[in-house]
Amino acid sequence: MVDTDSGATTYVLGFEQIDRGRIALVGGKGANLGELSRIEGTRVPAGFCVTTDAYRRVVADALEDRLDQLSHPNIENLAALAADARRIIEAIPIPDEVAVAIAGRLDANTAYAVRSSATAEDLPTASFAGQQDTFLNIIGPEAVLEHVRLCWASLFTERAVAYRVRNGFDHRKVHMAVVVQRMVFPEVSGILFTADPLSGNRGIASIDAGFGLGEAMVSGLVNTDVYKVRDDTLIEKTIATKHLALHAAPEGGTREHTLAPELRRQPALTDERAIRLAHLGRRVEAHFGAPQDIEWCLTGDEFRIVQSRPITALFPVPPTDDADNHIYLSVGHQQMMTDPMKPLGLSIWQLTTPRPMAEAGGRLFVDATDRLASATGRAQFLEFSGKTDPLMRDALLSVLERGDFDLTPPEREPGELLPGRDADPIDTDPAIVADLIARTRTSLAVLDRDIREKYGPELFDFILADFRELRRLMSDPRSHQAILAGTDATWWLNEQMRTWLGEPNAADILSQSAPDNITSEMGLDLLDVADAVRPHPHVVEFLRGADNDTFLDELPELPGGREASAAIRCYLDKYGMRCVGEIDITRPRWSEHPTALLPALLTNIDNFPPGESRRRFERGLNEAAKKEDELLQRLRSLPDGAAKAEQTKAMIDRLRTFVGYREFPKYGIVSRYFVYKKALLAEADRQVEAGVLRDREDIHYLRLQEFHDVARTGKVDNRLIRAREEAFRAYQTLTPPRVLTSDGETFSGSYRRENLPADALAGLPVSTGTVEGRARVVGDLTEADLAPGDILVTAYTDPSWSPVFVTLGGLVTEVGGLLTHGAVIAREYGLPAVVGVADATRLIRDGQRIRVNGTDGYVEILP
Repeated sequence: MVDTDSGATTYVLGFEQIDRGRIALVGGKGANLGELSRIEGTRVPAGFCVTTDAYRRVVADALEDRLDQLSHPNIENLAALAADARRIIEAIPIPDEVAVAIAGRLDANTAYAVRSSATAEDLPTASFAGQQDTFLNIIGPEAVLEHVRLCWASLFTERAVAYRVRNGFDHRKVHMAVVVQRMVFPEVSGILFTADPLSGNRGIASIDAGFGLGEAMVSGLVNTDVYKVRDDTLIEKTIATKHLALHAAPEGGTREHTLAPELRRQPALTDERAIRLAHLGRRVEAHFGAPQDIEWCLTGDEFRIVQSRPITALFPVPPTDDADNHIYLSVGHQQMMTDPMKPLGLSIWQLTTPRPMAEAGGRLFVDATDRLASATGRAQFLEFSGKTDPLMRDALLSVLERGDFDLTPPEREPGELLPGRDADPIDTDPAIVADLIARTRTSLAVLDRDIREKYGPELFDFILADFRELRRLMSDPRSHQAILAGTDATWWLNEQMRTWLGEPNAADILSQSAPDNITSEMGLDLLDVADAVRPHPHVVEFLRGADNDTFLDELPELPGGREASAAIRCYLDKYGMRCVGEIDITRPRWSEHPTALLPALLTNIDNFPPGESRRRFERGLNEAAKKEDELLQRLRSLPDGAAKAEQTKAMIDRLRTFVGYREFPKYGIVSRYFVYKKALLAEADRQVEAGVLRDREDIHYLRLQEFHDVARTGKVDNRLIRAREEAFRAYQTLTPPRVLTSDGETFSGSYRRENLPADALAGLPVSTGTVEGRARVVGDLTEADLAPGDILVTAYTDPSWSPVFVTLGGLVTEVGGLLTHGAVIAREYGLPAVVGVADATRLIRDGQRIRVNGTDGYVEILP
């Protein structure tokens, strides 16, 4: 059946008729083969595609009743539902017009490869590799038709259904095309990655090669040789012992073949051929514009390409306008927000932070190249990195010490790493902190008042102007000095008490119940809310079943509901701008999603007596005062003890004056963001009412300037919004590295420590003490089912987790540093804590008993 541009039904298309714009008709694999056949110097075995029109003609209607069930399967019935769908497809006869269109392209005595090509397969954002079936060496039209039907059925294998459900693909929108390709009988075949799949390095091509058909290595049946090529040089070669090869069988299909002993250690490729293949891969990569996973085979001395797909597991590289080497540091690891951000959130954070930030994979990165290339800046930068996050420092050293990643020295030395460091020290005066807090609150009140009447383009002009005020507050030298005073006091006390007294992590206890810590106050204040709600049993019972964010409107109808509602609303007035991942303005705030607070509130109601907030704060004060007295007494007994004690007393006073303030600037930022957000959503509602936007949350996928243009022109690019939604889903599957290079290499760092207990999980000690208890592995704060004494194990915590800290016995996180929020609040509450424990949520099972050593920095899983 001839393809036309009229929209007529088309059952078969030759590769010469296909390009990447035809994914909906020929699937990802078919579209890529059509593109490959257009690349000069690339040989692709001849073939055609059975289109999705054929699939819809034969299959779609027969499955109509099954697709709703498949969209919401549970673990128990997923396999049965998928098997039922496959049986239906395998029993459907292929209509004559479809069979004739396929058979008309076949030679009766020619062998073919019949490959599935789903419309959600081999895409830039989701590869779906291995989810559907491939059949090799199929001979005769009847056999080809039968295997086309089996390919259709493989759209509903259990693994394919589960993959689509997990990645949010609608079964009704995914259709199956089938590639039918002349069979190639290679001596050698394999897979070429145009970027190293282990390190991510885009400059290194990695080749897996073995004898016979490549499906043997895809399925894991055989060992393969590995060749790594950089430019024109083979930089690494590993020759495997190869016992088996897969070859075509004379009667059709394939069979395993035992290799002769003399072939088992013979290289599958010569060095020259490996380099030539890598160059061919670069040509394919350049055509597609992204690193590729390429299936190839060798017949005689000629390489043939049988498939190419994007390598979706690679973390993207920030774009640059030069060819120099760059080293990027993850902002998310510093901000305790390693999840991807949506475009509106990315753009606002970039516009309001003082340092330029690169963007990749929905995350932000700081380009640290100039500092690391600077003779004077490198040592200072590494020292600071090591104090805050040893893994970051180790990751940087892994790049710098290797010697093959040259950095161009900057034209001029970078400025001061920490603003305010060179200024005269500020006095230890609580009035300084009080004044800084008052300035931020006053500025917020002015913003909240002045933004209310702004809308349309004027709103965006107003917000952009207010960004200058936000940056002024963030860069206030006095604010930086106050933060540095608390940080320096922490480091001084820890170092000197270890040197003078052998006392580790002394500042952890000395900083308990320090004043002006807005984040620790947030957890204690929720205990006070529990005190207000607890006396009203009807309210408590209602809250246990509340699953709608309108529950506050219903509370006044219950006995005691007005009092409870007032207490919760008062809490939200003070803290309602907070949420998980709060640096992304698009994340729902507690004021927008108050049910997020209910698990922590109900835990407080169930497990603590009235007045717990005051008792906890006073206990922290007493512990800090007791530790201070103990240290000073011990110091006075030392040589020159009076002077040492005097110095230490002054530094303790300085610590307690300033250490709490470190949490306030971020509180000011997210408070300001929430004011912006409410105004922007109101503008989005106006655009929805005007018929410009489809949904108010579409603005999450527009950068701020793009939303500004929508308000100015009354026009929006809905295709752009949908594409960014899809990209965001793909970004959610990626794990960002601590350190990323412009070559695409990723580095996570490791602890270079000895004398840990056997099988202990190493981490960074951030809050002293040792505790044993039940591990609760939690991914979502709203699902945290915690009892007093439990040890929270999670990927990261930000200030929004603080309300649950009052329940915990200890803390373990995968991400974090000495000065990140989880560490600060753990010290404030006196909780033993270890952060930066690689893969903690995978290695520790929910419910296991563990021991957390927050003094030496490790976690033990107990029998």
